[in-house]
Amino acid sequence: MNKILITLLFALLMQSVITAQSEGLTSSPYSLYGLGIINQTSIGRANGMGYTGIGLKTDTEINNLNPSNFALIPKNSFFYDVGVVGEFNSYSNTGNNESKTTLNFSNLAFAFRIADRLGAGVTLVPYSDVGYTLLGLVSNIEGSNETFESNVNGLGGLNDLSFNVGYGLSDAFRLGIKATLLFGKIEETETFSISGSYFALNETTNYSGFRLGMGMQFDVTDKITIGSTVQLPVTLSGSLTRSVHKTLDGEEINVEDEETDDVSGFKLPLEIGFGMSARIIESMTLSADYKKNFWDTTNQSENIGTYANQDIYAFGLEYLKNPRGYKYWERMRFRAGFNYDNGYLALNNTKIDGYTLTAGIGLPMGRASNSILNLSYAYGSKGQVQNILVKENFHTLTLNLSLEDLWFKERRIN
Repeated sequence: MNKILITLLFALLMQSVITAQSEGLTSSPYSLYGLGIINQTSIGRANGMGYTGIGLKTDTEINNLNPSNFALIPKNSFFYDVGVVGEFNSYSNTGNNESKTTLNFSNLAFAFRIADRLGAGVTLVPYSDVGYTLLGLVSNIEGSNETFESNVNGLGGLNDLSFNVGYGLSDAFRLGIKATLLFGKIEETETFSISGSYFALNETTNYSGFRLGMGMQFDVTDKITIGSTVQLPVTLSGSLTRSVHKTLDGEEINVEDEETDDVSGFKLPLEIGFGMSARIIESMTLSADYKKNFWDTTNQSENIGTYANQDIYAFGLEYLKNPRGYKYWERMRFRAGFNYDNGYLALNNTKIDGYTLTAGIGLPMGRASNSILNLSYAYGSKGQVQNILVKENFHTLTLNLSLEDLWFKERRIN
């Protein structure tokens, strides 16, 4: 009965995450472009280790950054991971400063063992986030010298629902496959007044697509593991729904009501990643990742920018004295990391790069189980005060409840 209740609760939380983006998961002005801000926040320990994990071998929790690691799910174990994220953003440009705070679900995941060296899992995370507000945009009235001001709001993003399977060809060599369903919508509302008339333009763009990925991990020694991943390119299909309303002398008029239109598909690039982890001393684990996303090959551009190849460098460190120690502090996990992203969008020939510093702690929830409460903090910065660009600083706090439940284990009666 407990397992049924947990499964039902998990299904309800999955529905909550899917609908959560209607309330906004970001407030970054850079989410105006493309599909929004591409999400880097991960699951569990990775958030405190610079978002690394491609070469990180673990059999005590979910590692969603490499599908091959699902082969290490222990016998009779069923892992859950539920997360929330809060972010405080501050922005500055040549004119003014602004700050905003957002709070929402960050991820849902579960993983289980199928057979010897064979494991599987499902993860749901935001792929991209949209949440921008533009006030006082000045436009010319066609055919005259008059201007008008409008306000634009954008909200939404895409979800990443992935099905992962990992299989160990041997105790040291693992392969994995990842099938991802990307789906979601971006809503944009523009309002303005002209000559006593009030106009509201609402556009909702829905995107969806299916993507395949693969992963590999190899234990060079009992202390060193290397890994690699690849995500195949895909073109997301899109559809647009538009409504235009006008208010004149207090009377509302529907100019367009739920009119549909086709939009160009959005191309996601080939993505490759390499990683390694090493236990440099008995209690210390070092993790490092490199990812490259080939945006150049998509031949896409924005009104004032183009997409360019992206490089991401990440490093992480974790200290754990003794996972089965009698003293509580010996079982606590202390983490730190660094992440640098040189950006995938160039505005006025300037790429929007950024860095993130992370720190985290893992609080065990019992000595006999792998359940743990992961708390992570990140400070980062992206962009710069130059021309139309904006300098963005952000503080991110993530809370992940990583639980282990033992299924199908025989009870012993004395």
